Amino acid sequence: MTMSPKKIGMLIAGAAIMAASAPAFAQTEEELVVTGRYSKVPADVQSLSQTVSYADLDLSTVGGRAEFRHRLRLTARYLCEKLGESDTSSVGPSCRQAAVDDAVRRAGTLEAHAAPRGTTWVAGPRWSAPYPGEWVSRYPD
Repeated sequence: MTMSPKKIGMLIAGAAIMAASAPAFAQTEEELVVTGRYSKVPADVQSLSQTVSYADLDLSTVGGRAEFRHRLRLTARYLCEKLGESDTSSVGPSCRQAAVDDAVRRAGTLEAHAAPRGTTWVAGPRWSAPYPGEWVSRYPD
């Protein structure tokens, strides 16, 4: 099958247009899932998960990374409290510490590969936390 130069030109032009518009169609999920697992009896472990967005943060900055990690820690606290763990619970490994350790480990990978957002970046909408707003100041880190 032989293509005419006109068809080849149209295919190249179409490919160029698609390549240029690809970023507009790309959808990035800028969030990380925190999962808390807790039970007073090891055989009855329950879990809850919550996404934590960083679409409004620049993870290439110290402030952006600190805010993201604070969100992760507060979300872990929230989930583990909903599962029944309190600050005085001492049954087995801490739900909150395990959830934070896992989330921070995965966040470290995101942060290590974060590129500066640039001067044209527009922050996404502020993340709506599942925990009470006063926790931000009550549990500063």
